[in-house]
Amino acid sequence: MPIEPALDPARTAVLSMDMQAGIVSIYAGDQQDAFTARAAGVLGRCRDRGMTIIHAQVGFRPGMPEISPRNALFSAIRTSERHQQLFKGDAGKIHPAVAPVGEDIVIVKHRISAFVGTDLDMILRAKEIDTLVLFGIATSGVVLSTLLDAIDADYRAIVIKDCCADQDEDVQSVLLEKLFPRRGTVVTSAELLESLSG
Repeated sequence: MPIEPALDPARTAVLSMDMQAGIVSIYAGDQQDAFTARAAGVLGRCRDRGMTIIHAQVGFRPGMPEISPRNALFSAIRTSERHQQLFKGDAGKIHPAVAPVGEDIVIVKHRISAFVGTDLDMILRAKEIDTLVLFGIATSGVVLSTLLDAIDADYRAIVIKDCCADQDEDVQSVLLEKLFPRRGTVVTSAELLESLSG
């Protein structure tokens, strides 16, 4: 089923979020080749159509001064050497299957949402983008938070459900089948690619 209204490539950005090698290996597990192949297919086609591609990744300065002890999620990273390894070296880099290419934009974030504390909104408004295509890991983390921030900022939002992953299947199902469709459009990667072929 085609996406209506049709996407305007000049006013559409694709957000590939938290697709770092260490995170992908945990959340996608033995399905990571198929998972990253779907995401790479979306990025490639959207890039070819002239859409803006933006990669959001989690990262911190040495000593992690961005992390408040009051932040329950991120303070656990600050106190755990094992968790910190997810954001260092090769594990902290964007997975090679979906790595930035050419003029892709990379933003580094220090919170769950790709909007909080970053220049994402500035970039989108400077490029006169009004539509966001979202995917990433985790569905209940960066995808949920970024989607809510996006719609509150009046962006049109489209979530690619089979390019999202979460460790809790029940939460994943509720978000993709009930919450997200009330706030935006939810499609498969195949449906998105079909829409772009017209």
